[in-house]
Amino acid sequence: WPSIFSGLEVISNRMTLSHRDPGGAPSHYDMLVSLGIEHDAILSIEDLEAELFIHLGTMTYIAGRVLQHSVHHWNTGERYVIA
Repeated sequence: WPSIFSGLEVISNRMTLSHRDPGGAPSHYDMLVSLGIEHDAILSIEDLEAELFIHLGTMTYIAGRVLQHSVHHWNTGERYVIA
C-alpha cells in the first residue's frame, strides 16, 4: 500500500540497547507507537539526558538517527512498538 513512511518495523517485547538509527536523513523524525497490554516503559534519550515514560497508546517522534536512545526493562505486560 502507498505510504509516506520509508520503512515500518514492529518490535515485540524487546529491550533496545543505546543506539542511533542508521537509516533516513538526520532531518527526518521516527514515529514510535506504543501498543500492548498493561505496560509502562521508559524511553531514554541519552543525548538529551531525558527519560520519557511511555504508556500504552503513546506516540513519540524522535530524530532517531541524530539522538542516541534506548528502552530498558519494563515490569509487567506485553509491549509492541510500531516504528
